[in-house]
Amino acid sequence: MSLPQVVSREEWLAARKELLTREKELTRARDALSADRRRLPMVEVEKDYLFEGPDGKASLLDLFAGRRQLIVYHFMFDPEWTDGCPSCSAGAEERAPGLFQHLATRDTTLAHVSRAPLAKIEDYRRRKGWTFDWYSSYGSEFNYDYAVTMDESVAPIIYNYKSLDEHRAAGTDYYFSGPQPSEQPGFSCFVRDGDSVFHTYSTYGRGGEQLGGSYYYLDLTALGRQEEWEEPKGRADLERPAQPDFAG
Repeated sequence: MSLPQVVSREEWLAARKELLTREKELTRARDALSADRRRLPMVEVEKDYLFEGPDGKASLLDLFAGRRQLIVYHFMFDPEWTDGCPSCSAGAEERAPGLFQHLATRDTTLAHVSRAPLAKIEDYRRRKGWTFDWYSSYGSEFNYDYAVTMDESVAPIIYNYKSLDEHRAAGTDYYFSGPQPSEQPGFSCFVRDGDSVFHTYSTYGRGGEQLGGSYYYLDLTALGRQEEWEEPKGRADLERPAQPDFAG
């Protein structure tokens, strides 16, 4: 991968100011999108899911740990695997204790859920040295209902809000190229009102990157993510939100 072109300070400053304009546009668009996300309606969770954690059986309400909000990371870990998904593991490595503490100050719990039995999860967690909350959904319908385990014999395949036929038409059926059942990553968000739990949001694939991590840092550098990828096609700008301009 080549380094950027060498120019004078004046040329660099002109290019930097032009890029700054686009950065501000992106910041404002992201703010507007986040506001729209907060305005999404929600769905009451009526099914009684049962998980297993280090302290025994747990309901979805228990995963909140007494807080108002719950973020579930769908960690890819098939019951037949010995180790968890390498990509999911890399993301988990970046979730330092401070992240969980900062979320807790905002009355929010981040929990990891996988379909592997608890014994395998606990063995892998010990080997990795992790201490965060991690639950097994083995034997429940949770992974299928939140579209992160693909198995046509159990439920129609829906991933990232598209059916298998829609993925084939879009050329994105590579998600399902392997044998079933297959695991996929994602985040799902819940809020509770008393003992009632509501599903507010789920995001899959690269959508999880919007929650931060090393990719944001790499995007600020000259060599970027150091991956070969195709620039996505642009989308229409969103309206600027009615709030202070924190982009500078």
